[in-house]
Amino acid sequence: MRLMKIAFLASEVAPFAKTGGLADVAGALPKFLTQAGEDVRVFMPLYREVKKKRLELQKVIDGRDIPLGKENFPFSVWKYGGSLGIYFIDNDEFYDRDGLYGTSAGDYPDNALRFAFFSRACLETLKELDFSPQILHCHDWQTAFTLAFLRYSYGDDPFYTSIRSLFTIHNLAYQGLFERSVLGKIGLPDHLFNIRDLEFYGRVNFLKAGILYADAVSTVSPRYSREIQTPEFGYGLEGLLRQRKDSLFGILNGVDYFDWDPATDPLLPARFSPTDMEGKKVCKEELAKIFGLRGSSTELPVMGMVSRLAGQKGLDIVGEALDDIISLGVNLVILGTGDEKIQDALRTAQKGHPGRLGLMIAFNEKVARTIYSGSDMFLIPSRYEPCGLTQMYGLKYGAVPVVRATGGLDDTIEEYDPGARSGNGFKFEEYSAPALMKSVERAISFYRRKDHWHALLANAMACDYSWNRSVREYIKLYKKIAGA
Repeated sequence: MRLMKIAFLASEVAPFAKTGGLADVAGALPKFLTQAGEDVRVFMPLYREVKKKRLELQKVIDGRDIPLGKENFPFSVWKYGGSLGIYFIDNDEFYDRDGLYGTSAGDYPDNALRFAFFSRACLETLKELDFSPQILHCHDWQTAFTLAFLRYSYGDDPFYTSIRSLFTIHNLAYQGLFERSVLGKIGLPDHLFNIRDLEFYGRVNFLKAGILYADAVSTVSPRYSREIQTPEFGYGLEGLLRQRKDSLFGILNGVDYFDWDPATDPLLPARFSPTDMEGKKVCKEELAKIFGLRGSSTELPVMGMVSRLAGQKGLDIVGEALDDIISLGVNLVILGTGDEKIQDALRTAQKGHPGRLGLMIAFNEKVARTIYSGSDMFLIPSRYEPCGLTQMYGLKYGAVPVVRATGGLDDTIEEYDPGARSGNGFKFEEYSAPALMKSVERAISFYRRKDHWHALLANAMACDYSWNRSVREYIKLYKKIAGA
């Protein structure tokens, strides 16, 4: 069977640079596509964070210029070897900075230019490498203007005319909104500033370009693809998404079980598996030491959270329910960084629950893995969640998820049925502290009935959300797009 050529564009790719789930997907999906026999090239910026890793890179393009508006900007391209080709777009003016998108003070003011430059540089690089993909797969607003350039700047070039495109939305709330003057600065015609094209409430909307100009649009779970067509989740783009519903698809993200397996994970205090759970007790004891928990190793259930501390993630209803959760005899541990107001509120709450609420305002991969492996339950009360990977990690590591039924959380978690002893977790519909508490109470009630809890753990750890399943769906969609 003939290989498909796929160009994969993302603003972050694990393990090279990461701020969230996009990087995990952009790191794993191409690898599994390659294992399935496809010819994939991945493109991302050469950030300072990447340079610090001192990778062995080969310069494949040197000293080229890209016109954006009235200016020319230089770029080079470096390749990281291996079976999967990773290409880094190099421009120190744009990418040699502390953060990928900004600092704690806010986003970089020139982000429109930074990522428009990246988009054009990727298109130029494809031609320089003589790699004409059947599918150009772009991710989130940072790469959406690739599709605008493909249509309005490269539309007459025969090299690009056969390329078909897929645009994946990982989180519709982040749209890339900028002033109208951006169009002139990046070299796109001003007439695109209208409601049918790139104008969005008086500003230019990068994400809208991806939705408008891609041959097909995907999201990272089936339910989220339906939710974003409604006012509650559409963030003003629900009408456009409904117009594109026939070419809008939801494909659930996957987990790379080579990296995420408690039987082999080198970051865990002890390893364990569904047939030998002794190591999980060691992990729970270590978790208690890290967070200074009282009585957790032998007496109290531990509920974990690893999360961005953002409004989306449900920390407000956790705060409302916190006293009641603790009163059930539950210890709660939270790891994450984000909104300063949320961080301050959690610090205050921790002082009120010493030894019962563990908090670490940071991101630490080893501690995160210890939370997954040492927790009895994993809490994800998100207001919305396009896919979510943490519930999948929790399932594999024997931390039974308690989630709000939204997006990918609803697609992956099935409510436990004690009669049939089926299901892999607990979920609630209404976004409120009382609804959250009912699910937590239900989880605790079954935790105390060990026969049911053992059945739940067996169901959870047997779940298969591997990339192998998702890759088959992507290949099927790629072929559909290419055929059309």
